[in-house]
Amino acid sequence: MHILFLTDNFPPEVNAPASRTFEHCREWVKAGHQVTVITGAPNFPKGKVYDGYQNRLWQKEIMAGIRVIRVWTYITANEGFAKRTLDYLSFMVTGFLASLFVKSVDIVVGTSPQFFTVCAAYMTSLVKRVHWIFELRDIWPESIRVVGAIKQSKVLDLLEKVEIFLYRRASAIVSVTHAFRTSLIKRGVSGDKIYVVTNGVDTSRFSPRDKDAELQQNLGLHGKFVAGYIGTHGLAHALNTVLDAAELMKSASDKDRFRIILLGEGANKVTLLQRAKTKGLDNIIFIDSVSKDDVVRYWSILDASIIHLKKDELFTTVIPSKLFECMGMAIPVLHGVEGESADIVEREDVGLLFEPENPEALVNGLRRMADDPELLARFKANGPVGAQRYDRGLQAIKMLEIFENISKGAR
Repeated sequence: MHILFLTDNFPPEVNAPASRTFEHCREWVKAGHQVTVITGAPNFPKGKVYDGYQNRLWQKEIMAGIRVIRVWTYITANEGFAKRTLDYLSFMVTGFLASLFVKSVDIVVGTSPQFFTVCAAYMTSLVKRVHWIFELRDIWPESIRVVGAIKQSKVLDLLEKVEIFLYRRASAIVSVTHAFRTSLIKRGVSGDKIYVVTNGVDTSRFSPRDKDAELQQNLGLHGKFVAGYIGTHGLAHALNTVLDAAELMKSASDKDRFRIILLGEGANKVTLLQRAKTKGLDNIIFIDSVSKDDVVRYWSILDASIIHLKKDELFTTVIPSKLFECMGMAIPVLHGVEGESADIVEREDVGLLFEPENPEALVNGLRRMADDPELLARFKANGPVGAQRYDRGLQAIKMLEIFENISKGAR
C-alpha cells in the first residue's frame, strides 16, 4: 500500500505532531508499505529554516525509508494568528499541488491541529479517487476561540462550518482521544467512522536514564529539586501559572531548594521572560528549544515534569503527548490538566494532579513530591511499565490496520 501523508510539521522539527507522524510512518515502512510525506521546510517554532534546508518550491529526501517531499510555504514564527494562517494556507496550496505529482497512491492522510492541511488531503483524494483519512489532533478552530487568539466570531463560525464539512467527507477519522470522538458524535458525525489511536511514546528513545551530569553542572542544579515544563509556550498552556508558583516559592523559607526549568518556544515566551525579569524570578531557568537528541538530556535532569493547560472544558478532551514521554523516562508528573489525561495519570499512578491555573496547588504538589521519596520512587517505577501500553510502534500498527480496512472499501 502507498500511503500519502500531508503534514505541516515533520523532523527535524521536534514538536508533538512531527514526532508522531515520523514515528508512525517509520513503522509503516518497516511493515513493508511505501510512505510519501509532503511537508514544508523545517522551521518550527522560530520561523527560521533549519540549517541544511531551503524554503524552495520542491526538494526531496529519504528519512528512515520515508520519501519526504518539502514544498515552499510562507514561513513565520509560531505567533500571531494572521501570519500563521497565511502559513497554513500556503501549505494547503503547495502541498496539494505537490501531491498531484505523487503516483499510485492508495490512501491519503491529512493531519491537524489546524485543518487547512486536511483540506489539501481532501482535494487530493478527489483528484486521485482514493479514500482519505482525517487525523484529528485538536478540536480546531474551537481551541482558537478558547484562548482568544482571534475575536471575530463570524470568522470562527465560518471555519467551524468547514470543519464539520471535512469531518463528514472523510472516509475515516482517527482521533487521538476518546473525548474528541465523543465530541464529534454529539455534533452529528457518525461514530462508525471515528477511530481512536492515542498519542504514545517511542520507548526505544524515551527510557530511564541517569541525570546528565554536565547539564546539572552548567545549570547549577546539584542539590536542587528540579521541576520543568518542556514544550510549546503558547496561550493554551497558561504558563503564567508556573511563574506564579515560582513567585510564591521565592518568598518561602525553602526557596533555595527548588528550581524550575522552562524549555521551548512559543507565542507567549517573550511575555514570560519579561515578567520573570521584572519580578526577579531567579528560581526559573529559561532555555531555548533544543534538538530532538538533546531534549532527552534535559528530560533526564528533571525530578518532576509539569504538564499544564488552560482551565477550560475544551482542554479536558486533550492528552498531552509529553505525558507518555515522561512515563517512558520514569519522570513523575505534576499534571495540571483535567479530563481524560488526568484519568491516565491516576490509572497508571505516575504523578500528582493539581487544579489548572492554581499556583498554590502546583507549589503544594512540588513540596509533596520533594518531601516524600517513597512516593516519588513509586511514580518513577510505574512510568516505564505504563508507557509500554502506549508504545508508538503498537499505535502505528493499530492505525495501519484502519488504513488497510478503509482502502479495501469502495470509494
